[in-house]
Amino acid sequence: MAKHRFLPMTEQDEKDMLDTIGVASIDELFTDIPESIRFNREYNLKPAKSEPALLKELARMAAKNADSVAYSSFLGAGVYDHYVPTVVDSVISRSEFYTAYTPYQPEISQGELQAIFEFQTMIAEITGMDLANSSMYDGGTSLAEAAMLASAHTKRKKILISKAVHPESRNVVKTYASGQHIDVVEIDEKDGVTDLVALQSQVDDSVAAVIVQYPNFYGQVEALQEIAPLAHDNKALFVVSSNPLALGALTPPGKFGADIVVGDTQVFGISEAFGGPHCGYFAVNSKLTRKVPGRLVGETLDENGKRGYVLTLQAREQHIRRDKATSNICSNQALNALASSVAMSALGKQGITEMAQQNVDKSHFAKKAFQDKGFEVILGDAFFNEFVVKLSKPVKEVNLELLEQGIIGGYDLGIYEEKYANHMLVAVTEMRTKEEIETFVTSLEGAK
Repeated sequence: MAKHRFLPMTEQDEKDMLDTIGVASIDELFTDIPESIRFNREYNLKPAKSEPALLKELARMAAKNADSVAYSSFLGAGVYDHYVPTVVDSVISRSEFYTAYTPYQPEISQGELQAIFEFQTMIAEITGMDLANSSMYDGGTSLAEAAMLASAHTKRKKILISKAVHPESRNVVKTYASGQHIDVVEIDEKDGVTDLVALQSQVDDSVAAVIVQYPNFYGQVEALQEIAPLAHDNKALFVVSSNPLALGALTPPGKFGADIVVGDTQVFGISEAFGGPHCGYFAVNSKLTRKVPGRLVGETLDENGKRGYVLTLQAREQHIRRDKATSNICSNQALNALASSVAMSALGKQGITEMAQQNVDKSHFAKKAFQDKGFEVILGDAFFNEFVVKLSKPVKEVNLELLEQGIIGGYDLGIYEEKYANHMLVAVTEMRTKEEIETFVTSLEGAK
């Protein structure tokens, strides 16, 4: 059997290159580096194996993972086990999509550009916004870009963000803000939603944006109709981070006057994949069109009057003067955006609505099942597909016990908030069956 599946550089190739540059050996290339700091030992790696032996070893290692195919998963907190139509992988595996890079040359990239245009169109419709860009890295970085846009647009240096926003997203916002010398003020949550009294006390004419999540980190539905005026009355932008699938059941943020809506389209056709890569979306009202980070694909006509697609309004530092760029975001998630487009197209409007409603129905069924067994389920009933259950012992310990029963438990809220120690954030998607939910609740009886 051949040692390599491809042809590496041969010894003769190496000799020819060294002869060309007039160097006797590889070591001679590094003579400027002192011997004392050179790496002069073998790598601490296992001896190389043949390909069949290596594949068997990797398969054995992979079998140790608890995945949402063999296990029932109730883990959410931003990454979810949702139905992925089979057609998604079939389309994104086509070489013209799978190998595509940035479509700089529209004359040879019409298929890719049209796919991105469809993604933008569907995201704008779902969120109730005027337009969306051609995707971003993930929901967290999309939210941070929204905060930076708000600061630049209003020329203000303070961001108010609810503590009911995902803690990891809040941290990303803080990281971006530190470089721009923007002050990020966190607004307390009360009963699982943004404390409107605390928010009102902080909003003034120095605030660039008010940021909330819908549904929020605890699964609760925020009162956007009450929050929007607090931002707008002080000429601040209203930014909403939103699960786009939830908008199949909830009123879109755009209907409440949101200026920017961001989030992650992992819920549409993208696997959990151990947390990424996923696909961020970024939607705005028309007033902010020229401030949008990343790229926009536009529909136009060529010289023969035939419909075509082009990259337009590219306000990146690669295209315009650096000091005029809205962002230095350099790549979109085109392949994952395509996956989401295919999933949304396959589901259709009715399918997305039905899928969202199943999340609502099944999670509320699970909540009642917990309550019937004597568990304390805290916070309100206005949630999408996640709710919080109080346990009598550490969530980490409980989850290890669940794994032995073939169940992936919920998220340990005590990781970020001490007051939520021994509280589990439970996610119930359309993928969970009645039997799985009942088994999960029964398995937790010793922790109530």
